[in-house]
Amino acid sequence: MKLKDIQDIFIKEGINEDPRGLNAVEADLLKRKEEYDALSSKKKESYDIESLSNPYYDSRIIYGDPDIHAKAVLVGIDIETQELLLAKNLMNSGRKIDLVIAHHPEGYAYSTFHSVINMQSDILNNQGIPINITEKIVSERIREVQKNVLPKNNERIYDAAKLLNIPFMTAHSVADNHVASFLQREIDALKPVYLKEIVELLNRYPEYQHATKIGQAPFILCGSDFSRCGKVFVDMTGGTEGPLESFEKLAIAGIGTIVGMHLSSKAAKEAEKHRLNVILAGHISSDNLGLNLLFDKLENKAGKLEFIECSGFRRFRR
Repeated sequence: MKLKDIQDIFIKEGINEDPRGLNAVEADLLKRKEEYDALSSKKKESYDIESLSNPYYDSRIIYGDPDIHAKAVLVGIDIETQELLLAKNLMNSGRKIDLVIAHHPEGYAYSTFHSVINMQSDILNNQGIPINITEKIVSERIREVQKNVLPKNNERIYDAAKLLNIPFMTAHSVADNHVASFLQREIDALKPVYLKEIVELLNRYPEYQHATKIGQAPFILCGSDFSRCGKVFVDMTGGTEGPLESFEKLAIAGIGTIVGMHLSSKAAKEAEKHRLNVILAGHISSDNLGLNLLFDKLENKAGKLEFIECSGFRRFRR
């Protein structure tokens, strides 16, 4: 399958699994189109045209001819120059690698990924927090992340891919949308009473079983086995960890339990302060689940691909 077709499938399936819902995604893209149309001709020259059809700034082709065909794909949760050098060494040793895919954004996808955090306004609104509040608290988080990203040397990975001539792309929110929507559906269908039931559910999936074997099992951060769940919110997409203010608002909106990938110590204290239960499913394991669900759809359309695992990625087919 051509690289551009892989990208198109990722974006289409990312939209299909977007927890905001299709109407919110379409409204987001329409807003961008209106902003673009209002620009002067000079400003349009530097506008990110892809963002008019791709809602996810953190999921895109970083380097490579969109028309190249890819059958053998090296995939890692984090891909930096050392992984590209590893790929080149494998290629020089006779291993066929047509494409490298990173989960976490790099290059231009990292420079602009703060814009993906806008998703959280609608996601939190869907949990019952008024949109005027979610927009304000999320905008503060966007500025914070943007300031942290700005001084980074974000072209290193692009330069490495170009010099080594290795096609390279990222698949971040398109995969995170899958794990968030999948687990929300599974938990809603289960209707758990106690937190331990959610942990038991997670441990049915091979990604979390593998994580348990290497000492990274899902666990209850706030609450106990027999703490009652209440309404469960799976919070696993939207670029990065949400704003601290969201925990109080979620508790007021009636959320009883948050299931996430990871949580900073500050965020954990804030969740506990507002009596929220928190289950941490695991970061890399949840990233793997999202990627595997996405790759299953890709293979349904492209046929079986050869996946070379590296940097924490493990392929589990369903």
